[in-house]
Amino acid sequence: MASSRPLPRFWEWGKNIVCVGRNYADHAKEMGSSLPTAPLFFLKPSSAYLREGSPILRPHYCKELHHEVELGVVMGRRAEDVSQEAAMEHVGGYALCLDMTARDTQEECKKKGLPWTLAKGFRSSCPVSDFVPKEKIPDPHKLKIWLKVNGKLRQEGETSSMIFSIPYLISYISKVITLEEGDLILTGTPAGVGSVQANDEIEAGISDVLSMRFKVAEQKHGS
Repeated sequence: MASSRPLPRFWEWGKNIVCVGRNYADHAKEMGSSLPTAPLFFLKPSSAYLREGSPILRPHYCKELHHEVELGVVMGRRAEDVSQEAAMEHVGGYALCLDMTARDTQEECKKKGLPWTLAKGFRSSCPVSDFVPKEKIPDPHKLKIWLKVNGKLRQEGETSSMIFSIPYLISYISKVITLEEGDLILTGTPAGVGSVQANDEIEAGISDVLSMRFKVAEQKHGS
């Protein structure tokens, strides 16, 4: 069943942004976390979407804003309680994504046992690239994702290093949340996450498929 909506503009009408944490062993290690035995996921609101040309805004309450580059999976049709074997039939395509994280806020939330919404769900916390139809990426588990800050390489990883594969993630998530057309799954980040400051430029890419650039700016209190 083909999508009835213009998937290339998924960021305008997708309902859910589902983010998977600790899906690369090297990143879990750098964060001092144990490897997960099941996918760890959380949600961002659709207002977190950001397109090139607009700046990433560091929240006024954040002192340490971190970048996390991730491969995004865009759902092409509804997925509810699907099997791993059928999962990829529900994929419409892919996008490069940044899971921007207020790291100091996240650490405080962890200590207090609070949700991560302040750390992960603020405006502009999910910059995304153009949509890439799945036909252009025959195997999403054979890609290199990378990120530079001011021209210096910070992150570089192979999607083959994911702990949980894309079919597994779709199947697992769809048994908890109904995924709709246009919904986005962020599949985790490799090691090398780090802080960015106002006026820094982030450049990120997927192999030789695409790249994107974003500037970082301060969010004024009350804006």
